[in-house]
Amino acid sequence: MVIIDTSVWLFALKKKHHTVIKDKVNNVLIESEVAINGIIKLELLGGAKTKKEYERLKNRLDALYYIEATWLLWDHASKIAFDLRRKGITVPFTDVFIASSAITENALLIHADSHFDLIAKHSDLNVESLLSIIKKKI
Repeated sequence: MVIIDTSVWLFALKKKHHTVIKDKVNNVLIESEVAINGIIKLELLGGAKTKKEYERLKNRLDALYYIEATWLLWDHASKIAFDLRRKGITVPFTDVFIASSAITENALLIHADSHFDLIAKHSDLNVESLLSIIKKKI
């Protein structure tokens, strides 16, 4: 199972897309079971520019495996946030929740956000970072 973070979806969905990332996302969608949680869905749909874009994207996202925000998932995310803060590491709670979703589902998290690499260093999070690809393009 793979979770594609918003930071990657944004590059893949742009009209002037990043070819390498768009190809990567397309391959993952074909080859793997892709999951999404409510935070990623909110970030993507909340950024839609038109009703047509919103509906088109919603239909695509609704086809993915949905990770429910259960009480246990929130507890897991809270513990990760607590542990990180004890180590002097502060990351957005949305990223902690996404990371926790990946850990509890034993999923690979594909991202372009350095916060996830930091979380991975201090947890069981399994990541694939596309940051180097993004930086080459910029």
